Amino acid sequence: MTYKEALLFIGKCLTITHEKTNRDLVEEKIKSGLIDWDTVVKVSTTHYVFPALYCNLKRADFLHYLPTDLVEYMQHITDLNRERNQQIIKEAIEINELLLSNNITPFFLKGTGNLLEGLYEDIAERMVGDIDFLVDKNHVEATFNTLKKYGYTDRVSELFDDHRHIPRITHPEKIGAIEIHKDMLRKEKATFFNYKTVKDSLLTTNNITVLSIENQIKLTVFSKLINDNAYFLKGISLRGAYDVFLLGNKLKPETIITDTNLSKELNAGLDLYSFILSKPQNLQYTSDNKSQQYIKDCLQSLTPSSSNKTKKKMLSLYLKLLSRLQILFKALFNKSYFLFVYSKITDVNWLKRKLGFKPSP
Repeated sequence: MTYKEALLFIGKCLTITHEKTNRDLVEEKIKSGLIDWDTVVKVSTTHYVFPALYCNLKRADFLHYLPTDLVEYMQHITDLNRERNQQIIKEAIEINELLLSNNITPFFLKGTGNLLEGLYEDIAERMVGDIDFLVDKNHVEATFNTLKKYGYTDRVSELFDDHRHIPRITHPEKIGAIEIHKDMLRKEKATFFNYKTVKDSLLTTNNITVLSIENQIKLTVFSKLINDNAYFLKGISLRGAYDVFLLGNKLKPETIITDTNLSKELNAGLDLYSFILSKPQNLQYTSDNKSQQYIKDCLQSLTPSSSNKTKKKMLSLYLKLLSRLQILFKALFNKSYFLFVYSKITDVNWLKRKLGFKPSP
C-alpha cells in the first residue's frame, strides 16, 4: 500500500459516519484484506488524524475487522488524547474568564475553537497543539501582561510588530501553550482576513466566542495553504480536510463560501479537501481550472519518485531558510527578534526537537 493509497483510504474513513457510499467502499476495502495497517497508522499519525480514524471506525462498527492489537493501541492513544483535550478545554475556559474579567474578548481559533464549540462527536478526535486565540490589536499587550501575571512564562519580553502572533507562552502547571494572535494570516495577506473582517459575524455561546462557521472554514484552509505554504508545496492536510468536512456539514443549505482577495487559495483548498474526503452537502464554492489543477499537482506530488521528493524538499528548504534568514537579519537591529532568537537557541527542548531527538508537539 503506497502513501497515496493510504492517504486516500484514510480520507474516506473519516467520512463513513456521514456518507453511506464511502462507508460501503471502506468496508469492502477492509474486508478485502488488502489494507496495510502499518502504513495507515504511519500516515494517519503524521496527519494528526489517528484518533479521528479510530473514532469513525468505531462508530461504523468496523473495529472487529481490524487486528486486536491495533484496536487496543488505537483506543489507548485516543483515550490519552481525550484526557489531554479535556484539560485543554478547561484551561481555555479559565483563560477566557480571566480575559473577560479584564474587558478583553478572545476569539478562539482552529482546534481549540472547534473543541469549545462542540464540533466533534467525541473531543478525542481532534489533536490540538497550542491554545490559539485572536484579540483586538489594541489589546495584545494587555492580554500578554494579564497572562504573565497569571503565571505564563515570559522568555521573550517584547512583542513582535510584524508577526501574526506573539511568541508562544507556557505555564509550568498547564498543558497547553498559548499563542496570542493579533492577525490570523501572514503579514502580506493579513489585510484581507483579520479581526475587523470577522468581528461582526462571531458566534458566542456561554461567553465563549469563536468565528462564524464560514470564517472557520476559511481559516482552516488559509492556515495550511497560506501560513504553512501548502499552496506552493502542494501539501495535503487530512486534519484540515476533516475540520472543513465537519464544519461544512453545519452550514445552512446552499451556503456559498467565497473570498474576493484570497479566492485562489480558498477554492484550491476547498476543492482539494472535498476530493480527499467528500464535499459537504450544503457547501458551495467555485471549482475552476486552477483549483482542479491544484488537486492534480497535489496528487502528483504524492507519487513516490526521486524527482518529486527532491523538488518538494528543495522548495520546503528554501522557504524555511528564507524565513529563518529574515528573522536572523531582523535580530541584528530589533531587540524583540534578538530576544526571540536567544530564547530559542538557549531552549534545550527546542534544540532537541530541531535536531530530531524529541518529537514536535
